[in-house]
Amino acid sequence: MLNPRYADLPVYPFDRLRQLLAPHDPPDGLEPISLAVGDPTFPPPEAIRQTMTEKAELWGRYPATDGTADFRDAAAGWLRRRYNLADEAVDPERHVLPVVGTREGLSLVANLVVPPEKGGGRPLVVMPNPCFHAYMGAAVFAGAKQRLLPATRETGFMPDLGQMSDADWDRCALFYLCSPGNPQGGIASMALLTDAVLRARRHDAALVVDECYAEIYGRRPPAGALEACAALDGDFRNVLVFHSLSKRSSAPGMRSGFVAGDPDLIARYRMLRNFIGAQMPHPALYASARLWRDDSDAFHHRTAYQKLINLAEEIIGERYGFYRPAGGFFLWLDVGDGEKAALALWEKAGIRVLPGAYLGQTDTHGNNPGDRFIRVALVHDKETIEAALRRVVKVL
Repeated sequence: MLNPRYADLPVYPFDRLRQLLAPHDPPDGLEPISLAVGDPTFPPPEAIRQTMTEKAELWGRYPATDGTADFRDAAAGWLRRRYNLADEAVDPERHVLPVVGTREGLSLVANLVVPPEKGGGRPLVVMPNPCFHAYMGAAVFAGAKQRLLPATRETGFMPDLGQMSDADWDRCALFYLCSPGNPQGGIASMALLTDAVLRARRHDAALVVDECYAEIYGRRPPAGALEACAALDGDFRNVLVFHSLSKRSSAPGMRSGFVAGDPDLIARYRMLRNFIGAQMPHPALYASARLWRDDSDAFHHRTAYQKLINLAEEIIGERYGFYRPAGGFFLWLDVGDGEKAALALWEKAGIRVLPGAYLGQTDTHGNNPGDRFIRVALVHDKETIEAALRRVVKVL
């Protein structure tokens, strides 16, 4: 018998996309191109193959939930460099834990911090609308009620925390924030991050900030939640951040990331993952540590994505509400009806894009802030992206 809470689970976005497009064929003579998934296609660093070959004998050993001291030291060192944190601010033994892909880590953390009841009612898991679909699923699996805060152009594509009453914040057990944001590419200001930290502490909630696109940005590096904590009082209490090598090092298949922050939450998260979490294999841990110590890959990929955004700006111009995302590699294009546009692009141009509505939820007024949009992932080489975007413009 299926747990009845799963009735609240939204349909997985890419299942919805397959259902939309499956009855229809792309045009003959055109090679289909997918811009639907944020799946980096740049060659992964050679260091992965080299290190995994050097450490191949370790495939025969079970890894620990904690990973290795080498991995934790590399991750802590990167956090200090990236966010200008003091050496003593990040302790590799207390503040850092590897995760096998941040989607798994971001989802599982809800099981840790969501109680059966909070603030006199069913707990709330708060998140932007639209957002990365893992947050929605995590809320349902943890038995919480989703509370989505619109993240639109009017609010800089970030949620307005003042939209919720103090009573609702009292019911909040977990607040997901993503910066740079998926899908719109907005960046949380230091003021927003500080406000979020203070609200989490005031209302005894966990602030979980998905910073997986932190190295993919335009003009300046986005601020981070641990950076906000350091500016406040140096205490990471109530705050966890997640980071990944998928985008930074174009290594999504390695499923390598880490969580860092509140040492009490990290200790309890370790305990939870001992029972129901996967561990990262030793060769992957050593390869990951090598990548976290080398910032050249991040610079290389960041530069490559900016060139693709330059190309998109040249081809699209001012159409479809085009703007340069402050971070990430997605375009968030206003096409009037995202689902209709996605179907037309597939049938007439062989291009797969994701309707924005599939990453959002309809509110009590019947509005889904993603309805008008498509998300376009700039994850291929220049020639492929140019061909794809010219087809997009021709159809739209």
